[in-house]
Amino acid sequence: MNPIGTIQEVLNQKGAAVWCIAPEMTVFEAIQMMAEKNIGALLVTEQEKLVGILTERDYTRKVALKGKSSKQTAVREIVSGEVIQVTPAHSVEECMRLMTANRVRHLPVLQAGRILGVVSIGDLVNWTISAQNSTIHQLQTYIAGYPA
Repeated sequence: MNPIGTIQEVLNQKGAAVWCIAPEMTVFEAIQMMAEKNIGALLVTEQEKLVGILTERDYTRKVALKGKSSKQTAVREIVSGEVIQVTPAHSVEECMRLMTANRVRHLPVLQAGRILGVVSIGDLVNWTISAQNSTIHQLQTYIAGYPA
């Protein structure tokens, strides 16, 4: 496992399941889907095109704290429209920097406008830990192969 790694490698390991919701759906339906899928964000799409991302943070700040009803508020009313996205060629390190600099936890992965997947900060941390463990194991094996 390459400690540098690309997002394509991360998607190959974790899978490329993507959960999307239409902008006309209610926030309640979005939160239900996130709970069922045990995820923290949904891509908002229209005709298979990415138009935004909806996160648990959006719900808490734009619905719960403002006293709105999640059953009467449409996703389009609170969706984060400006979405930072990456390609499969981006490195894990580049994506961690993007997430940190922009204070986001999810990055949609697109190529030529087509949605290929989503990576979360947890995915990238897991990749990094696995890569470090692999490197440590290789080094231990290398060192153990030499007589003292």
